Parts: sequence; C-alpha cells; structure tokens
Amino acid sequence: MRKFDFIVIGSGSGLEVSADLSGAGWSVAIIEEGPFGGTCLNRGCIPSKMLIHCADVMQTIENAAAFGIHAKVESTDWQFIVKRAFEEVNADAAMIERGNRQSENIEVFKGRGRFTGPKTLVVDIPGSSEEELTAETILIAAGTRLWVPEIPGLDQTLYITSDEALRLPEQPKKLTIIGGGYIAAELAHFFGALGTEVTIIHRRDLMLREEDTDVSRRFTEIYQRRFNMVLDAQVESVSSLAGEITVEVTTPDGKQSITSDTLLMATSRVPNTDILEVGKTGVETNERGYIDTNEFLETNVPGIWVLGDIVGRYLLKHSANLEAAYASNNILEPDHQAAVDYHAMPHAVFASPQVASVGMTEREAEGRGAHYVTSTYAYSDTAYGASIEDKDGFVKVLADPESGEILGCHIIGTDAATLIQEATNVMRVRGGVDVITQSIYVHPALPEVMQRAVGQLPV
Repeated sequence: MRKFDFIVIGSGSGLEVSADLSGAGWSVAIIEEGPFGGTCLNRGCIPSKMLIHCADVMQTIENAAAFGIHAKVESTDWQFIVKRAFEEVNADAAMIERGNRQSENIEVFKGRGRFTGPKTLVVDIPGSSEEELTAETILIAAGTRLWVPEIPGLDQTLYITSDEALRLPEQPKKLTIIGGGYIAAELAHFFGALGTEVTIIHRRDLMLREEDTDVSRRFTEIYQRRFNMVLDAQVESVSSLAGEITVEVTTPDGKQSITSDTLLMATSRVPNTDILEVGKTGVETNERGYIDTNEFLETNVPGIWVLGDIVGRYLLKHSANLEAAYASNNILEPDHQAAVDYHAMPHAVFASPQVASVGMTEREAEGRGAHYVTSTYAYSDTAYGASIEDKDGFVKVLADPESGEILGCHIIGTDAATLIQEATNVMRVRGGVDVITQSIYVHPALPEVMQRAVGQLPV
C-alpha cells in the first residue's frame, strides 16, 4: 500500500488544493480516470462556449439586415468548428497533466479510484496492476455525470448526451432535445443557429424553470419563435428505424410523434459517489447521493474533505474554485478555518438570448416571506439597447425596502453574463442600491440598463 500525506480524487478544481499542499511540502497523489481539467475544460463550459460563439457569429450575420447590412453565409465548416474547440481543449488537458506529473511532491495515478475502507483506495489503472493508496487527508472532487431517465425503447435507440453533442463529427439535419434546462437551451442555440432543425421536448410549461419566472417566461416565448417547442410533454416511448428516431409524447393537446435523425438527452446530472463507493469510508451522503459537509467542507469523517459538483450546492466551476480556496486554507490552517461564504453566487446561460442571475428570485423571496421591492427595465428603453435592436432584453432587480440592500438580480438579453457581474460585486459586499445609483455610467453604454433598473426601485 502506498502512503501519501494527501490524496485528491478528480483533476478539476481539486488541483488548486493539491498545488497548495504540494507547495507546502505534502506528498500528494492525484487520481484521475480521464483527461485532466475536469468537466469544465473537457465536457462543459470551455468547449461549449467556444462552439456557441460560432452560433453567435452566425446569428449576427443572419440579423444584419436589421441594420441595413445585407449579408449571407456561403457555407459552414462543421469539422473545423469542432476541431477548433477540441484541439485547444485537448492541448490544455495534456498540459495540465504534464505539469502535475513534473511537479515536485505530486504523483499521478491515471485510472478509476474506488474506496475500499475508511481512508484507503484502489486505483484500477488500465494496462497495469491495481494501486492501493492511503492518506490521512483526502479530498473528494470527483464531480457528477449525466443522468438519463428510463424511457421505453431508449435502451434500444442510439442517442447522445452533451458529452457527445460537443464532439459530433457531422452536423445533424434534425435534432430532438429532451430537456428544458441550461444544457438544452445552450445546445439548441448552437445547433439551431448553424442550420439544424431543432425540436425541444420539455415536461414543464416553461424552460429554465429555476430562473425568475419573468425571465423563464420571456425566454420560453423567444425560443418558441426559434424552435419547435413541445411543452407540458410526457415522453411515452422512443424508437428507431432506418436511421430515423421517433419520440412519442403526450401533451394536454393530445399525442404527438416527433421524428429526427439525432436524439439528445439533456435531462439532469448525478454525483459520482456510487462509482467511488464512498459508503465504505463512512462518509454520509444525502438522499440524492451528494456528500454532506460542514461549513468548512469537511465530512463527518475527520480528514476527508469535499468540493465541487459532488457537494451538490452549486454545479458551477466558479463555485468549485471558491471552495478550493477555502479547502486549502482549512486543511493547511486547522486553527484558522473559515466557513465558505457562498453569498451572491452568480450563474449564466450562454444561449440566445443570454440569461444571468444572482441572488433570490421573486418566487424565492415570496417563499421566504422576505420584504422586498422590485423593478424591471427594458434594454430597448436605453440608448444602447435601442441601437442594437434588443427588443426582448430586460433587467429585474429585487431589494430590501428598508436597507436598500440588493437581494437579487435577473437579466435576459445581450451580454447578460457580463452585466450580471456588476450586481454580483455589489451584493458580494452586501452593498445597497446607492452603490449603483451614485456611480457614473458611460453614456450611451449597455450597463445603463442596470442603473436604470436599480434607480427606479422605491427605496
């Protein structure tokens, strides 16, 4: 059995911690089955945004006539679009792995790890014998994987998930997407803008249901203009014949059959705790399989720490990076531990339109019985918003009527993922509306829409 001071399982944000501990002289083992960099680099935010930018470029060209510019696209090179993204991603993953293999105090074990006891693991290394490892301090940062529901006929039908969708060698002519969250929204934009005929099947009446209701309602309306939307739908079965996939659904209007050449399952994610067999460690998990931690990211087993998606608080790279900084401090400085401050955790959906949010939605504020006031301001009522012809975008802000503290901000429209940062920064320091209203804004620039929304709050 190989003994180390520290073992990290997963090569995403957990590498921030392993770098800090190895730098402090700890002997470190990194267990990773796949390419280094985690979900974000290899199967998530980085490649998807590189691909989605191509869709944004296409949409800009298609909408150019609104500005008196008559342009057309002669052709698209699908293979180049995919190759461009993944040549960079693959190079980055290889560079991260190479850097860790060359680092002092770090040893890489390339294989699937699983617990065999409280603080012991076996790593199944392909083409080699098993390695048994142990350490007094272990960090579980092994993330989540895609979950696919059981649907009659699905096990006999060739389908893809977002993992495969980002690396398809050929562009689908007709694509059916089952799901209505951010993955479905982003990939519908990517494929649809580049010419694929897209149908979205969702069991709810609105897409992006976790967003503020006003935002999800507006987003759904826009997507209904762009794509074939089948909402309030129950998928009854899936079948495939001669390369054509048929999805049978039931809606309040009756039964429908949707056909396409490609089926994308964009439903949900589950933690990798079962693969790791964390039960053998004595670590406690919740009813969904995510690992329970205290406010310092330590589990009920002293010396076993957790961060990232497998914690289940926020499935976001920036959340995992935040947790990594706290984990490093709390492991290295046991007498000066700090509770993770998740306040003002933002997120964004890189669809078209973009959506971004931070803090409470109005639905959450009502559910908590919070006292709040709200204001909404349209992009088109600002000079820049009108100049770019964004007729759907708006900013919605919630604030405490007494203190003026901003409680939440929700944006749909051009550059929403960028604009949300302003509200996030103010909220992160528990600032009030005056921080924004008293600032001087460039005119005419898009951030004025944020100032206008906040400025009309009755506080």
